[in-house]
Amino acid sequence: MAASATMRGNLSFQLNRVKKKTMEKEQTIEAIRERAKGNFSKGYNCAECVLEAVLATVDVGLPPESLKMATGFGGGIGLFGDTCGAISGAVMAVGAIHGRTRLPQNEDRKEAMKAAGRQLYGRPGLYRLFNQIPNRIQEQYGHTLCRDLTTKWRDGQWLCRDHAINCRNIIGEAAGVAAELLCADQETAGAAPFGQNVENIRD
Repeated sequence: MAASATMRGNLSFQLNRVKKKTMEKEQTIEAIRERAKGNFSKGYNCAECVLEAVLATVDVGLPPESLKMATGFGGGIGLFGDTCGAISGAVMAVGAIHGRTRLPQNEDRKEAMKAAGRQLYGRPGLYRLFNQIPNRIQEQYGHTLCRDLTTKWRDGQWLCRDHAINCRNIIGEAAGVAAELLCADQETAGAAPFGQNVENIRD
């Protein structure tokens, strides 16, 4: 009886720990999402919104000054209209935790190249991790390019309220995706199947 009660107590303790970790993860994701959306109202651009929210909420080992790397990505890189700045900010944020800092070392150059390739293409692999960001935004909004996401506001209505709300929503979504990947186990998240990709890799 005592052993059974102890087992039940241990199981209850473990379940509570899992529940607490899950709640903490969900709170972190929501905090990043909401801060990123709020940042847009303060004057940060789309890329800055996402990266600032992550830098302020999670210890990624980067100084606050790292935010300056995101500035040029706003408006699809200096208003050029390419990849949405919120996506770029999410990629930078996830890269701060899961990105590479050095290549695999091997005296055999060919083996070193193979190992570097496995880091990117393997399962788990970093490309599988980062590939989720644009694919999730495309699933939600139909596009990943700033010029396509903002088509109806490009003729003299760029600074209108509807455009601001649209961008703020995309920022929140991109920040949420980034936060999920930051909180995820790299082995698990990096084993996800590829979505749309230029090499047409299918799992």
